[in-house]
Amino acid sequence: MNKTSTVAGAPAKMTFRRSKTRISDKIIPVLLGMCALLSVITTIGIVYTLLQESIIFFREVPVWSFLTGTTWSPILPPKEFGVLPLLGGTLLITGIAIIFAVPIGLACAIYLNEYAPARVRGIVKPVLEVLAGVPTIVYGYFALETVTPFLQKIFPNMGIFNALSAGIVVGIMVLPMISSLSEDAMRAVPKSLRHGAYALGATRFEVALKIVLPAALSGVIASFVLAFSRAIGETMIVTVAAGATPQLTLNPLDSIQTMTSYIVQVSMGDVPRGTIEYGTIFAVGLTLFVITFLLNILAQWVARRFREEY
Repeated sequence: MNKTSTVAGAPAKMTFRRSKTRISDKIIPVLLGMCALLSVITTIGIVYTLLQESIIFFREVPVWSFLTGTTWSPILPPKEFGVLPLLGGTLLITGIAIIFAVPIGLACAIYLNEYAPARVRGIVKPVLEVLAGVPTIVYGYFALETVTPFLQKIFPNMGIFNALSAGIVVGIMVLPMISSLSEDAMRAVPKSLRHGAYALGATRFEVALKIVLPAALSGVIASFVLAFSRAIGETMIVTVAAGATPQLTLNPLDSIQTMTSYIVQVSMGDVPRGTIEYGTIFAVGLTLFVITFLLNILAQWVARRFREEY
């Protein structure tokens, strides 16, 4: 009797499961599509906001003079709106960060992938990735209170606010991105390539540099470009440690100002809404958005251009 009822109830259970599966098959794609649509709408909203306010600004300030002017003084008279000092400060910080982070991050990736035992890799890689979770304001005060006093012992003429300490700490911040993404790219290289190189008498160092690194080149270069983009958009470290002096200089010991730190400075509420000074926030933000957008496109192109398929 029990067997008969069990067998009789089986079709009902199967029908219920099928109807439940059909409902989930209809609902889940809709939810996923809504999430994707939300990200698109958010991006469109950001672009619209930047363009709306920037167009008002560029009605009073010519785009050419904004992009080529060498003096940035939008608040104090005589007012000048040349963004090159902010762009130069941003690129100086980013250049220092990349020079510091790329060799160290690449060396960490090679060590973790080719030399480190599994136990060491399991400890070192999570510790490196913890750096990515540290708030950037903490990095900023670390640069101001620890890195700058140390560097002042080497460079006595260095001021409290300078590009060098801020750039080094930005490099520390993007270091996990370079090492983690590069290590993942190297790990994807088939072991057969390594074994073939070892069979031909290559050393471990030769295998790492001449076999694994070229094979993972697309992922490695993409990690560099993404780190460059992340360093350009960094805000709190440069706001705290780099200063607020917009000037065109290549001296890393000088105080400079970046595009992001200027946006923070002017966004504190002292500038009335609707003024030309207020419009500079969106003009600088649009410039920064275009730069990072182009860098992300470059990263995708590099990944496709140098991709190796096995």
